[in-house]
Amino acid sequence: MTRDVSITLDQFYRPQPGGIATYVRGLVRGLSSLHDESLRLIGIGPTGSPQQSLEDLSLKRVSAMLPVEVLTRVWAYSTPGVPGSSDVVHATSLAGPYRGGKVGAVHSLAVHDLLWRDEPSASTPRGIRFHEKRLQLLRRRGDVRVILTAPGLLDRLVSEGFAPERLHQVRLGVDDDDVEPEREGQVGARLREHGVSGPFTLYVGTREPRKNLERLVAAHARARVRHEELGPLVLVGPSGWGSVESADAVVLGTLERATLKGLYRDASVVAYVPRAEGFGLPPVEALHQGTRVVASVTTPSVANNPEVITVDPLDVAAIEEGLVAALSLSNDVATRARRRDSVADLTWRNVALDHLASWR
Repeated sequence: MTRDVSITLDQFYRPQPGGIATYVRGLVRGLSSLHDESLRLIGIGPTGSPQQSLEDLSLKRVSAMLPVEVLTRVWAYSTPGVPGSSDVVHATSLAGPYRGGKVGAVHSLAVHDLLWRDEPSASTPRGIRFHEKRLQLLRRRGDVRVILTAPGLLDRLVSEGFAPERLHQVRLGVDDDDVEPEREGQVGARLREHGVSGPFTLYVGTREPRKNLERLVAAHARARVRHEELGPLVLVGPSGWGSVESADAVVLGTLERATLKGLYRDASVVAYVPRAEGFGLPPVEALHQGTRVVASVTTPSVANNPEVITVDPLDVAAIEEGLVAALSLSNDVATRARRRDSVADLTWRNVALDHLASWR
């Protein structure tokens, strides 16, 4: 018997698709990797062109026939684009929808963070109002199952009045094995085009105030005076909301996955020290390549990982010492394998299995 699973794709149509788009792409790929012929995947999107290609996703796409800004508003109380055949309707963000599909359909919605509260400077007043209203709508909608992608959210939502039985914790993952990293020589040639030769420290993520890049840049400059082996700081990722000062860091922007994997593999240290974070995939991706990682204690994905040097993101001296400590860690074959093993269960296939369990 076929089950239609409808998944929202609206995040791909926003100017900065960000981490939610990564989650959606990984979930769809994970579900596809199960080769379960009883599942028929349907993607619901607005009109217009996506900011990231969706051609590689194995699903049928349907249009809600509304632009993304309008769709975001009306999904609070209506169901444009949701196929009537849907056995599962999964909203991948607080945008919704909150209903639709067959009679008796399972409805779920993913909550990734409460960053509009934890880091209000990272959002606009309008954005804060929107997210707060939708969270309260979700609390009232007791028939919607809540998928939590970040550790620590469950207790916070229970304290908000959510019934514990509605809440389903899932893992996030690394969609890694189908892409070969660029060879070391290719990575080196790309870096030399930007004036980087020899070792380097890597940051991956959006460039926005919440990511704490100004403190990272300052800490790296101080640590590099003591340890040249850190090399220059290389920033990979798109520009996010708000402006940041990158000083003399080397900005590469958004790169192909193969290049990014090669950079992860070859970096002396991967540094990721946001002030606040929902999950934090980049340090997991670095560990998956066996690389040394320093991360803030506010990064849930690795906060309790013994293979990671964790630091206070508000203390430049602590970040500096974290970089030095990470650089001093062994980097032999056995240690790199241990780092990979520490995140071995964080795969998109397991993410898919977690979601299927929540939809039963």
